[in-house]
Amino acid sequence: MGTNKDNFCVIMGGGIGSRFWPFSRKTLPKQFLDFFGTGRSLLQQTFDRFNKLIPAENILVVTNDLYADLVKEQLPELAPGQILLEPMRRNTAPCIAWAAYHIRALNPNANIVVAPSDHLILKENEFLSSIEKGLHYVSQSERLLTLGIKPNRPETGYGYIQIDEPAGDNFYKVKTFTEKPELELAKVFVESGEFYWNSGLFMWNVNAIIKSVTTLLPELALKLEQGKAAYGTPNEKAFIDENFPACPNVSIDFGIMEKADNVYVSLGDFGWSDLGTWGSLYDLSTKDEEGNVSLKCESLLYNSNNNIVALPENKLAVIEGLDGYLVAESDNVLLICKKDEEHSIRKYVNDAQIKMGEKYI
Repeated sequence: MGTNKDNFCVIMGGGIGSRFWPFSRKTLPKQFLDFFGTGRSLLQQTFDRFNKLIPAENILVVTNDLYADLVKEQLPELAPGQILLEPMRRNTAPCIAWAAYHIRALNPNANIVVAPSDHLILKENEFLSSIEKGLHYVSQSERLLTLGIKPNRPETGYGYIQIDEPAGDNFYKVKTFTEKPELELAKVFVESGEFYWNSGLFMWNVNAIIKSVTTLLPELALKLEQGKAAYGTPNEKAFIDENFPACPNVSIDFGIMEKADNVYVSLGDFGWSDLGTWGSLYDLSTKDEEGNVSLKCESLLYNSNNNIVALPENKLAVIEGLDGYLVAESDNVLLICKKDEEHSIRKYVNDAQIKMGEKYI
């Protein structure tokens, strides 16, 4: 159990996870689902992981106000005031900055780790040790720290961080950020040994991040300053800031990390996966001799290879002659498409919404 009262964790849990449709729905996005049959959702697993280092009362969840009840139900350990509700989606910079203003009102010396709610970590001890070192590192300086993951393949779905000179034991100054590169460039990155995956996990002292927001996103700082009087006060219900919808829609990477000159990276290799797509889930799952994955359901596959089948429990899929397909059924939607065409899933969701309304979304 964590004992350091100056350490806080912010879990970002507001996404819709549309690339995981039809499992991930607007009313029940992927962070609230138990993909691996462990009995704990991705959000709960994220909470459990950080609670080993950080006291439960210092863990905040920022989510969309649609999901207030889901968060309360899945994390009864949280007091209402630890759940920050976004009245509308505004990307990661407003979400992270808003949480920082809140935390500063509670503890002006706070060191914060910011984490998405849907990541998978296979080597938890190495991960927690890295977080502990990182929080200590940012408590000593005004540095903004991100976590870089040693790439094991030229992945085009992740951002990359290029490292510069060393700045401590396993800490480096960041030279450049590159958003999802084309395959050829990703190959060059991996071969060079200078590039690491951008995990989307951040650590900093509360004053360092607020200073960066004030300098680089003054419009956002101005909006959040207006709600200052209420920050940090214990709430009977989850916290909503009426100024939030007026905040600019900007990511923390674009708004702060790519522009600030005090950005550093800590390097790790702890079986990390951004569980962003069906393909990433396929990669992580146990396969049969033909490379097929069946999640939570029964399946009989004939002359079929490299497929992922995900149906409700107690359903049987009988499949003949498919190679490299995703077959996913959830509630009122059945999706069958090429596994490698998963970037089209957002298009399918949009089309279904336009032609049939909300009932399948």
